[in-house]
Amino acid sequence: MLLLASLATGRLSLSDAKTLYDTAGSATVIWENRNDIRQIIPDATDRLVELFREDLSYHERKAEEEQKWAEENHVRMVTIDDPDYPERLRHCHDAPLVLFMRGKADLNAKHIINVVGTRKCTPYGQDVINSIVKDLAATGIDITIASGLAYGIDITAHRAALQHNIPTVGVVAHGQDMIYPYIHRTEANKMVTGNGSVITEYFHGTRPEARNFLQRNRIIAGLSDATIVVESASHGGGLVTARIASDYGREVFAVPGPVNAEFSKGCNNLIRDNKAALITSAQDILNLMSWENSAILQKARAEGIERSLFVDLTTEEQRIVDALKEHGDSQTNMLVAYTTLPINTITTSLFALEMKGVVKAMSGNTYHLIG
Repeated sequence: MLLLASLATGRLSLSDAKTLYDTAGSATVIWENRNDIRQIIPDATDRLVELFREDLSYHERKAEEEQKWAEENHVRMVTIDDPDYPERLRHCHDAPLVLFMRGKADLNAKHIINVVGTRKCTPYGQDVINSIVKDLAATGIDITIASGLAYGIDITAHRAALQHNIPTVGVVAHGQDMIYPYIHRTEANKMVTGNGSVITEYFHGTRPEARNFLQRNRIIAGLSDATIVVESASHGGGLVTARIASDYGREVFAVPGPVNAEFSKGCNNLIRDNKAALITSAQDILNLMSWENSAILQKARAEGIERSLFVDLTTEEQRIVDALKEHGDSQTNMLVAYTTLPINTITTSLFALEMKGVVKAMSGNTYHLIG
């Protein structure tokens, strides 16, 4: 697996690496067929075939060195076939094959959002984030906040999460042997020693090059149920994350700002172009994601949900049940595809089905049909 990860950082594209792994089913099968990769992928390009016929000793040594370094430095390697690998990310076409992780955050938490935006955030952006995070914490729902540990909006979101004891995950664009920017090492250490994590797809020794930041944005988007853009100029990394999230079928929200404010142009444009829903508070997030029922559901679980022998289902609920019967355990975004129902209808119906004892929520926003 580490060998493939090494190739993916250089010679092998991210989507090719994931496709190859998905088709083969394991890294072992790929290695055993490396001299004729068309045994696994009949229509593999000549370039891919020749790549695996080349001398891969450099990548083998690199993989061995990385495994040894990770063990010595208490860095956990979470491979794509690991049960703890983030389920939301696993189904993305360009998901990394390995994540290097410090800390103990649950990457399959019930609710995960990411907060992104400009590195030059204003007091307005800081106030919005602090207000939203404070109110999310007050709801008591199981939520994790992800971001990129960068200047501005990112670090503001992490600090707010730390202040209100919400697990927070920093996705960095370099190896685990450093923190960039260095000034954020205090927050990173608090995340790692508390209930959060710092994760990366990069081997140690990898420097924070510009292209790495754009590449890591897909992990931030893929980890999450929703992307929230707080402040952004007309171009920026936050907008890239929003676009990727939309491509993954995830929700995108944006906080509006003054029409003449430089760092609100990107958010205002997203809202204007119907590429993001407008939010101004934590309650907006709960309403749009249908998470306002989570506290009710938690109470029902604590009291014990009893399932009736004869359950009356709405038409929408029956479509979801039928989809789960046909496809097995499924994520929310997959149920949208299977049933063609809107996401709000899906989440509301799943809540009702849980209350009726028909389905059970599992890690990674996945649902299981009971009985």
